[in-house]
Amino acid sequence: MKYYNLKHSEEKVDFRTAAIKGQGKDKGLFFPENLPLFNEEFIQNLHQYSDEEIAYQCMKDFVGDEIPSEVLRKIVAETISFEIPLIKINDEISVLELFHGPTLAFKDIGAGFMSRCLSYFLENQQKKVTVLVATSGDTGGAVAHGFYNLPGIDVVILYPKNRVSPVQEKQLTALGKNIYALEVNGSFDDCQSLVKQAFSNEEINNTLFLTSANSINIARWLPQQIYYLLALKQWQQRENKIPVICVPSGNFGNICAGILAHLRGLPAEHFIAACNANDVIPEYLKTRAFNPKDAVPTLSNAMDVGDPSNFVRILELFNNEFDSLKNTISGYSTDDQETMHTITKVYNKYHYILDPHSAVAFTSLEQYLKENPGKKGFILGTAHPVKFPDAVEKAIKTKIEIPQSLEALMKKEKKTIEINSDFEELKRFLLNKN
Repeated sequence: MKYYNLKHSEEKVDFRTAAIKGQGKDKGLFFPENLPLFNEEFIQNLHQYSDEEIAYQCMKDFVGDEIPSEVLRKIVAETISFEIPLIKINDEISVLELFHGPTLAFKDIGAGFMSRCLSYFLENQQKKVTVLVATSGDTGGAVAHGFYNLPGIDVVILYPKNRVSPVQEKQLTALGKNIYALEVNGSFDDCQSLVKQAFSNEEINNTLFLTSANSINIARWLPQQIYYLLALKQWQQRENKIPVICVPSGNFGNICAGILAHLRGLPAEHFIAACNANDVIPEYLKTRAFNPKDAVPTLSNAMDVGDPSNFVRILELFNNEFDSLKNTISGYSTDDQETMHTITKVYNKYHYILDPHSAVAFTSLEQYLKENPGKKGFILGTAHPVKFPDAVEKAIKTKIEIPQSLEALMKKEKKTIEINSDFEELKRFLLNKN
């Protein structure tokens, strides 16, 4: 499998190179040269396969012979080594709980796969590797955990000051050792812009072996297909309708992976991009006008993105044909007030606790099902409610129990370096951190 640069299609690389480089020339994202289709018998009989075999079948064609099959099988098994259950909330809406991993967020899957692939590829690398990543909340913790204490690899995480939850902040700032957290005076979009500038800076790249861990990296983006297959496996065993799939969407890597799986043969009635007040894509789907804007802070902070990087991949999947894209995806926007109302309503009526991101998805799917009666679907539960205690406890008027795995972490000291949204400050840090 080859991957081409979406900005310079003549630049083609293998999986190893794309995973290590993160981006191509002029910050272009890599994209698979072809989409390997799922075998129809495989899709219709997912219940006959183990989760590990499903994950392996999902990823093998994208990796090719660059990772031996026995090593890839081990990587995918470790990547999904925790429960990923599909839970029924009511007769029409279920939730795929993706928050049972080590950092209680869906990004444990992508970050876990990517960190294991990079560890394999960089095993004999002489030059120290720097993984550079921007986070709006959960990416940082998942990446920090995935690379923590690995020899020869430093991780530098940029996150927006005062715009992540206390649990999220501790998960990316309390580890120390080879994990460096930079607290940026700005938004997630500012953090993402700084990261992109670093990747295109000649001096930094001549000095450091730089790679990315954001969802722009194919090794983090592609494995997210796996849990759509695992959801379908569970769905098929209890439902006879094809599901509508609703995804909390910020940088659009997650829903893009789901659509990719769908175009490979995963049955889906429709996809919904559930957004908060940062509604660039819902507006695009209404008007055909793509107008990036400054992100505004919300309760569902991981979705506070005003210029989603991965949307260019979605456009590529549909050959930039708006009508085809519109037939597959709808976009909804939900404000904080409605988010809080939904958390309260779902808890009181169904005794299920949603985090703010999942609440945005529930609201969106509920609205779509009202407009399209007779359909059913599921949302992606992308983070554990305990990561957003202020909003959730206010909404349900009940204290959330802190999982045992978090208790020790919350007592650790926060270790950060504060910087402005100034590339020269980031550059100085990167060149002088060792």
